[in-house]
Amino acid sequence: MKLQYQLNAAFTALLLVIMAVTGFVVYSMILNLLIQDEERQLEQKGELLVRFLSEEYGSSRNIDEFSHFLESQDLQLILYDRNQNYVYFSTMPVEIVQGFADNNNFSNNSEGLWEYKNNKFVTSKKVVYPESAGLELILLTPLNDLQSVQQNFIMRMFIVFLVGAMAAVLLSYFLTNKLVTPLTRLKRQLKKIEKRQFDEIERVKATGEIKEVEQSVFEMAEELQRYMHSQQIFFQNASHELKTPLMTIQGYTEGIKDRVFDEETEEQNLDIMIAEVKRLKKIINEMILLAKLDSEQSAYEPTEVYIASLMARVKERVLPLVQEKHIHLDTVIDERLSLYVDEEKMLRALLNILTNGIRYAATTVKITAVKQNEKIVLTVEDDGKGIPNDLLPHIFHRFVKGKSGETGLGLAISRAIVEQSGGRISVDQSMLGGARFVIRFDK
Repeated sequence: MKLQYQLNAAFTALLLVIMAVTGFVVYSMILNLLIQDEERQLEQKGELLVRFLSEEYGSSRNIDEFSHFLESQDLQLILYDRNQNYVYFSTMPVEIVQGFADNNNFSNNSEGLWEYKNNKFVTSKKVVYPESAGLELILLTPLNDLQSVQQNFIMRMFIVFLVGAMAAVLLSYFLTNKLVTPLTRLKRQLKKIEKRQFDEIERVKATGEIKEVEQSVFEMAEELQRYMHSQQIFFQNASHELKTPLMTIQGYTEGIKDRVFDEETEEQNLDIMIAEVKRLKKIINEMILLAKLDSEQSAYEPTEVYIASLMARVKERVLPLVQEKHIHLDTVIDERLSLYVDEEKMLRALLNILTNGIRYAATTVKITAVKQNEKIVLTVEDDGKGIPNDLLPHIFHRFVKGKSGETGLGLAISRAIVEQSGGRISVDQSMLGGARFVIRFDK
């Protein structure tokens, strides 16, 4: 069953239960209210009649006149003499009056419902002055009359409830349709994502939590599209980077097999083949490392590391390259600063960045580590030619490299490690003239 029908069915069932309970309670209460109201009206009529009779006729010697007056009233009443246990006058049938007498209703001083066979009567007693005369005026109303009023009221209330229920169900259908329609449209967009039809995805108008879900789905689709595009480029670049050394190795191997080269040239070619194998091995190792960084979060083991100590290890690793290129390392590091990172992986990230700076620097590479606005900021900049503007937005992508680059994976590895460590890495042009890599960590 569709969600819209489920919501409508649940709302209708809840509405019916509420209406049934309300109807039962009202039905039970309305008769009691009618009886109380009728007793109050009988009491008021009785007081008026007794006052009038007492003023006009004065004593019990005028019973005939009493009877004549009461007979003219359109009321159901009984004039009863308590002293003589005798009914002087009644507007009700004799058998009903006799039934009341048999049930000892006259001798009972309490008012309430009198019963004759299956009929019940609401009663009110009033003493006719003077009290010594012992005359009582008893007014009665059949309960059937009140029940007719009750049923008429319930019928009208039922009609009102029915109209209200129909309006509520229609409103429920409208609201649930408004609620479910965005979900249905969102489902269609998810199907497009499933089929990788990213260019056909449309935004869905919604509100509240559904709007948040729609926004998350749209962002997920964009991220998935970006990821798939990057993976496609990655495989294209990977196949190209792997194919080049393999073709070189294959060419020289076939040449050696066919005795194309002389002994001296063959020795040189073997050196080239070994270098290409080493390069191929390095590419594969870095690809494996990137895959592990993306998938194996448990392999990351952070500890507190002082930046000064970490940079000292990095400088030891690059010392041969520094001496070979005659580069001056300018270091400004606050020795009090520390990071909570995986030391070996962060060492690898900084080593890649610093090696990149040394490779492209003219004379100087500057390293700084300071605290700015509650963040730890590491900067590596050089005085080289800098990164071309068309390459700048893609410098951290896989297999993107400059003229002197090796595998094109070093900076991609550095970014993965930095982000896994909770930091952010960016690159721009340095005031020294070359590139400036900036890593920021929240303190």
